[in-house]
Amino acid sequence: MRIDLIATRERLLSGQSRAAAEMESSIALAESPACERAFVSTSFGQARRDAARARADRPLAGLAVSVKDLFDVAGEVTAAGSRVLAGTAAAAHDSPAVARLRAAGAAFLGRTNMTEFAFSGVGTNPHHGTPANPADPAVARLPGGSSSGAAVSVATGAAFIGLGSDTGGSIRIPAALCGIVGFKNTARLAPCEGTVPLSTTLDTVCAMTRSVRDAIVAHELLAARAVTRGCAPLAGYRLAVARTSMLDGLDAAVARAFERSLATLRSAGARIEEITLAEIRELGSIQATGGFPAAESYAWHKRLLAGQADAYDPRVRVRIERGAGMKAHEYIELIHARRGWIARVESALRGFDAVLSPTVPMVAPPIAQVAPGAERDDEFVRVNALLLRNPSVVNMLDGCAISIPCHVPGELPSGLMIWQSAMHDDIVLNIALQAEAALASTSRDS
Repeated sequence: MRIDLIATRERLLSGQSRAAAEMESSIALAESPACERAFVSTSFGQARRDAARARADRPLAGLAVSVKDLFDVAGEVTAAGSRVLAGTAAAAHDSPAVARLRAAGAAFLGRTNMTEFAFSGVGTNPHHGTPANPADPAVARLPGGSSSGAAVSVATGAAFIGLGSDTGGSIRIPAALCGIVGFKNTARLAPCEGTVPLSTTLDTVCAMTRSVRDAIVAHELLAARAVTRGCAPLAGYRLAVARTSMLDGLDAAVARAFERSLATLRSAGARIEEITLAEIRELGSIQATGGFPAAESYAWHKRLLAGQADAYDPRVRVRIERGAGMKAHEYIELIHARRGWIARVESALRGFDAVLSPTVPMVAPPIAQVAPGAERDDEFVRVNALLLRNPSVVNMLDGCAISIPCHVPGELPSGLMIWQSAMHDDIVLNIALQAEAALASTSRDS
């Protein structure tokens, strides 16, 4: 993986490099074929100016950051990857997330491509095209979504931080498929104002980075809080592997990477126990009348659909329109059922510091397998459901999770997800720091 934000900032402080030179490198990568369709618009001129006047002692030091197309940036149209909002007025103010990154010295490369209105984990977009996963130059593979362009911008080295959102896995899915780090914090910790919502219940503002330590920097800025660093060794943590659903139907490559990761962590001293966590099976019945994203997105899109339904990606529109069928009492029952389910899962996880799971059960499929077209809709639905299956559990839990790469050279990327319930963010991040180091050692030896 390319040099990370912290190491680059150290180079700036020591005089080994300049922010302006780093920006030229980022822009060259953003303009390269590997980043094709990753951005829906760019702001290279402003990024150059911001880098030229940046201070090396600032957290982001004038280094390149990309912004998912659902965040307000002052003076820019927030279109959320759609044609529907393309003609709306430009934002008057930065969203809080953008403002916090700007104040820390970020230089914004541009707005990144995404699944229209963030409503799938696959990452396709019929309006702007689908950016190819840079992990495989021989086959155009899915980047994952919905934060597709953000992932490609980080994985290619164009951006040090890819600002995005995670409602059912939209940060962790593309991170896993593209071989980078994606951290989904507890939702309440970072403000969602100034974004186009998918689900006001589940939406989380977060980011993708090149390393766990960079993920900590990004989270501290977005959440305006300091992460408490732990000094306990891996042996000091009790970790669980959830057997129910999360290990079903794994690709051979993912299964191999996951088992190798568990063996590596055990060798490093981690105490890992398998648990059933049968509560995961309850999610199907809890959401049988429809989930939060459909109901809450329909409430937001109802008027737009009335006049511009034909302008939507048909695969997105059909998912939004399902929300029209949810009755008020069913929505209220869903809220109460979720609360009860969270309490049962938290009880089942008592005594464990975190849970380990494959982030997604597959490596990135070819884009052609799910490209827009009615004849591939069933395959799109199947792939989307599989990609969302594991990470969406954490969103329903109101929890926190990180995906870190666990493949070795010669393999397509796969991710190890480390997760827990709400407000265990610092423990998850501290475990991830050590897990990343252990897995990197295995990768070097392969």
